[in-house]
Amino acid sequence: MTKLRITRRAALAGIGASLASPAILRAQSTDAFQQNEPAIREEVPVQRNLSAFTQQNWQDHFDTLGAGCLLADISSRALHYWGADGETYRLFPSSVPMTEDLTKRGYTKVVRKRENPSWTPTASMRERDPTLPVRIEGGVPGNPLGTRAMYLDWPAYLVHGTHDTRKIGRQSSSGCIGLYNQHAEELFEMVQIGTQVRLL
Repeated sequence: MTKLRITRRAALAGIGASLASPAILRAQSTDAFQQNEPAIREEVPVQRNLSAFTQQNWQDHFDTLGAGCLLADISSRALHYWGADGETYRLFPSSVPMTEDLTKRGYTKVVRKRENPSWTPTASMRERDPTLPVRIEGGVPGNPLGTRAMYLDWPAYLVHGTHDTRKIGRQSSSGCIGLYNQHAEELFEMVQIGTQVRLL
């Protein structure tokens, strides 16, 4: 019987190959990057450090848990969620508004939720970029709202997914808080209508 001898070099090469395969497959996929997405206008470097993603306490921001709480920390570009059960906590990287002019801060709440939402740019967005379409239907690749949207009681402000993963961790939105689609889908299942929201 032949014994298989695995050297350290062979083991490391095998691990390296298995880690590289998903990246190679993604690179070969034709829809990995949307070709029709507008360029990100402001390239802001992302500080990837632990302090930006430190767990917070809901009691520091809200009086009660109620139906749950969302905290959008614009400085650290992170979204915190606490469930009404007092046990559930999630922390997601997010995109934030491009400028302070587009940033709204304070307390609001989730008033409705939509799967595969359609997108209609606001008048001010079309003024800044006249090439924007009048509307993009839900479920269409390249829709800026991604696969899920949670609407706030402030008009035109949402927490939503995005197909353009380059935007996460950057100042890249026109006021909304953006998430990777898979995170938006996870959050969508947990968030109830009436969930308290604070943009800080």
